[in-house]
Amino acid sequence: MERESMEFDVVIVGAGPAGLSAAIRTMQLAEKAGRETTVCVVEKGSEVGAHILSGAVFEPRALDELLPNWQEMGAPLNTPVTGDTFFFYTSSKSAIKLPNFLIPKPTHNDGNYITSMGNLCRWLAEQAENMGVEIYPGFTAAEILTDENGNVTGIATGEMGVGADGSHKDSYVPSMELHAKYTLFAEGCRGHLGKQLMQQFDLDQGKDPQHYGIGIKEIWEIPAEQHEEGKVVHGLGWPLSESNSSGGAFLYHAENNQVYIGLITDLNYSNPHVSPFEEFQRWKTHPETQQVLAGGSRVAYGARALAKGGWNSLPTMHFPGGLLIGCDAGTLNSVKIKGNHTAMKSGMLAAETVMAALDSDSEYRANLVEYQQRLKQSWLGKELYTTRNFAGFMHKFGYMLGAGMVWLDQTLFGGRLPFTLHDTKPDHACLHTAAESKAINYPKPDNVLTFDRLSSVFLSNTNHEEDQPCHLTLADSAIPVAANLPTYNEPAQRYCPAGVYEIVEEDNGPRFQINAQNCVHCKTCDIKDPAQNITWVTPEGFGGPNYPNM
Repeated sequence: MERESMEFDVVIVGAGPAGLSAAIRTMQLAEKAGRETTVCVVEKGSEVGAHILSGAVFEPRALDELLPNWQEMGAPLNTPVTGDTFFFYTSSKSAIKLPNFLIPKPTHNDGNYITSMGNLCRWLAEQAENMGVEIYPGFTAAEILTDENGNVTGIATGEMGVGADGSHKDSYVPSMELHAKYTLFAEGCRGHLGKQLMQQFDLDQGKDPQHYGIGIKEIWEIPAEQHEEGKVVHGLGWPLSESNSSGGAFLYHAENNQVYIGLITDLNYSNPHVSPFEEFQRWKTHPETQQVLAGGSRVAYGARALAKGGWNSLPTMHFPGGLLIGCDAGTLNSVKIKGNHTAMKSGMLAAETVMAALDSDSEYRANLVEYQQRLKQSWLGKELYTTRNFAGFMHKFGYMLGAGMVWLDQTLFGGRLPFTLHDTKPDHACLHTAAESKAINYPKPDNVLTFDRLSSVFLSNTNHEEDQPCHLTLADSAIPVAANLPTYNEPAQRYCPAGVYEIVEEDNGPRFQINAQNCVHCKTCDIKDPAQNITWVTPEGFGGPNYPNM
């Protein structure tokens, strides 16, 4: 049966900072040129912001360019950073507070803001809609559309009301095609269509493999006497250091006596017994963290993977008919620990490239090769280039020596050392076997500072229609029990922060169980599975977490 379709000049997949900035900039340029332009944004979350999770300390550079009067317009940036603190956690009981001069220069946060990116994206969506952008939350982009020449022509939304057995329920809603002259993919880290585009057009050819972290975040309300609005705390070392893993912690004093806390675990860790969720719970028991949280209450929880390979892992971002932007491509600046301003700038550059193509006599759905040059010449390209050695330093030399090398590179040389380090080992290939790795016995949660996965997922407001095809697909259903279980003690049951994967013991042996309804769409399984057997695809629209202010 032929699907219904709608025609647009530009279709954007994802209402995050990259996608919304691209939409706004497109309409600004269209208005300036007096050109009627149609822009559509599809967002798989139940509303804009429902799937947005970020620290977040926000650098306003891109926003200053996009909407210079954002303060008068009421952007939700109410908490300027008042101070930076950086800890090296030497053990479970002790920490060294690093002096400012030992913190890499780009990591300082003067002029930045502590904010909820979910709320900032909601505000950006309002600005976009006021300019005529059509935004459709609850609609997944499930399929890439191409013409007979292989040019991308848009996307198809996912069907709704399909049962787990594939049958159409009474609530069935068919897929719809959204055709575009240009399609921008801004799905965030490890976007499932972005992953397909990489393979389809060899976009990562000649690039380092992308590297990732899993960020786990909670929001706490704490007693007023423990709250220091505007204070930013970062740290590295314990507990990840015990397993020779890398990553870092954050604690941001936001408005309304709230703190945003989290731990990023780099997904190149080697010990399959590591549980990033449990490592985060342990970090909260450190005296430096515990004294801030004491007497407080946890109000929100979530998790999301982040792409941190930087410049060396940045793919070719153009292909016939569209562009890959923001964290879908991996534009995060790992040294700054920030990806929102870079995502926004990548979206703005995409809009400028697309509008130049629409205004020219060139054939629509051309390969927008000039985008790469625009990016390279912009402050975004220059900023990412200076951080190109970060992953190499941290992964090759470990967190202690690596951090020292990063400081030297960034503070003394401004990221301009005359060489480039490459890290060519994918994160999923880094696991040692369970037998050769040290077992880790994590303490049980006390339900005061530390919690289990299921009570945490409850706070994420995650919900999926249960009677639908599983969106966590296995290329070979035998692999987890047949290979991963004896070799790696099936790491999915630990790296997933939502309790999606379980090993269930039955009379005829262990069974790999997928509790897809718990999924918070973090994408860690798609990244870290050692057999690369798990593929995350879009579930039914409106599914997943419903973050109020992450």
